[in-house]
Order: sequence, then structure tokens, then C-alpha cells
Amino acid sequence: SVLPAYCLVALLTSCLSTPTNPADEQAFAPVRVVLETNCVHCHGENRLSTMPPINDAQALSKLVGTNWIVAGKPEQSRFFQVVTFPDTIPGAMPPTGHAISKQEVETLRTWIKAGAKVPRQNLPFTPRGEMPRSI
Repeated sequence: SVLPAYCLVALLTSCLSTPTNPADEQAFAPVRVVLETNCVHCHGENRLSTMPPINDAQALSKLVGTNWIVAGKPEQSRFFQVVTFPDTIPGAMPPTGHAISKQEVETLRTWIKAGAKVPRQNLPFTPRGEMPRSI
């Protein structure tokens, strides 16, 4: 019969769609602003192949659970380390001669320490502000 097949397709389709959770997006909003202001210019759509992608929530979520973002452990996360390096250390990010603000560092620290949760809905990240000098 066609009805069981239709029900199966409807069930599978509903499982594949990712529901939007406004609370997740709201909690992630300050992190998104830091990323869009300081990271997405270089790590977005036009990044070099050797750079970790940070162009949308899905790409960011793939970094969580790797050495880049160790959930619960900001100081062990390479991502957090490079944004807290002084500008004089090679590899400091962003590489534009200006460190991110102490408030932005604390936003990232708090997010990683709380488990580095990324909204399940794939949110695109759009660069904010001026493009860094190094591009």
C-alpha cells in the first residue's frame, strides 16, 4: 500500500530536519558576534585550504571535539590559545596587529567552558566591520 510508504517518508523527512531552538541561538549570539567580527573575514568562504573553516555553525561544530575546540577546556583549545596569544607571538589571531578585546576573550572562554554548544540549525556567519589589514 502507498500509505505506509508515505508515512515512512514523512517520518524520515521530519527526522532529517533540524528544528530551530531560539534559546540555543540566543545563547550563542555573543559568540557569533565575536567570530563574525574577528574570524570570518579570513576563515570564511574565501579561506586558504590550510585554515580551519568558520563560515557557518555546521563548520564550527566540526571543530568542537577536536584539538581546535576542547569542550569544557578553553586553555587546551588551540582556537582559544591563538586568540589569547600576544601579537608578538607568531600564530596570534587575528593576525592584524590587534588582539581581540578582553570581553571577547571572556565570551569565548565562557562558551568553551560551558561545552562549546553550537546551534543545531546551520547559521551562516557573515563578516562584520572592516576587513583586516592582513588580507
